[in-house]
Amino acid sequence: MSPTNVALGSSETTAVALSQLIAALGGDLLGGSEIRIARIAPLDEADAQSISFLANPRYQAQLATTAAACVIVSPSMAEAAAARGAAIVTPDPYLYFARLTQWWAARTRPSPQAGVHASAIVSPDARLGQGVEIGPLAVIEAGAVIGDQARIGAHCVVERGAIVGDHTRLAPRVVLGYGCRIGARGLVHSGAVIGADGFGFAPSKSGYVKIEQLGNVTIGDDVEIGANTCIDRGALSDTVIEDGVKLDNQIQIAHNVHIGRNTAMAGCAAVAGSTRIGANCTIGGAANIIGHLVIVDGVHISAATTVTRSISEPGVYSGPYPFEENSSWQKNAATLRQLSTLRERVRALEKK
Repeated sequence: MSPTNVALGSSETTAVALSQLIAALGGDLLGGSEIRIARIAPLDEADAQSISFLANPRYQAQLATTAAACVIVSPSMAEAAAARGAAIVTPDPYLYFARLTQWWAARTRPSPQAGVHASAIVSPDARLGQGVEIGPLAVIEAGAVIGDQARIGAHCVVERGAIVGDHTRLAPRVVLGYGCRIGARGLVHSGAVIGADGFGFAPSKSGYVKIEQLGNVTIGDDVEIGANTCIDRGALSDTVIEDGVKLDNQIQIAHNVHIGRNTAMAGCAAVAGSTRIGANCTIGGAANIIGHLVIVDGVHISAATTVTRSISEPGVYSGPYPFEENSSWQKNAATLRQLSTLRERVRALEKK
């Protein structure tokens, strides 16, 4: 994966010496401890004030041509990187890059400004922790609890009895429904709705009768929820998102779904009601998982896969017609591409 430029400014007040990066993040520095870095950039876009990284061997050829002042590499690439200039050697360059972005964001972005904006509406029965920031036109209803250092963006609504954990940020226009909760250090992007009614109706001769959704949504610590994602409240018990889960933009999580810790889901995926997804799973973009299934820990579902049955063994699963274990699906997909040729061959044999 090649990131876009992370612009950090080029002035002396913004740039930092490589020695400062090493002091903050570790790693073995080869040469150039006083070289100053002003931005992070991909190998092919870096300049003499940039730091870049090489994690994917596919981009190894760019190492010789990049203008980056410093490149973050693995030990296997250390000699080649040092031959062209300064390098930081670390066992996992991509992880080092991620931590570098966090460190730089923390020192360059404006600090939160504690306080309640004059246009916000905060119930006297709400409880606000220390250092809380409430943005313009936000609404905090009765009984809501906002943890220490939490940030509630403009136009957010935290309904009655909802709980926002310490250091969690709701970006502008997030809705956290009544009785729902999100733990510490979470991040919810704009347009997300947590705690809308689940899709529950009983058919009758005169039409559909709504089943009131009486559960809530319970979200753990260190969870990130993408823009315009919807997580429905449970019908009776809660919808549960465990610690460390990462949800991309425009994802639908239906009522009473349970997602295990450190599972990640890419954009436009959808999970139907009462399905249980284990820990450390990955769900590709636009994948669909029908309701009332159980998916064990360590399952990886490819993009656009439709999961129609429970998965009891860890592994990679792919395919919309229908899905199956990945290696088997690849063989069948290859056969399907040759189906027309095979048909003509069979017809020719039948004529003999």
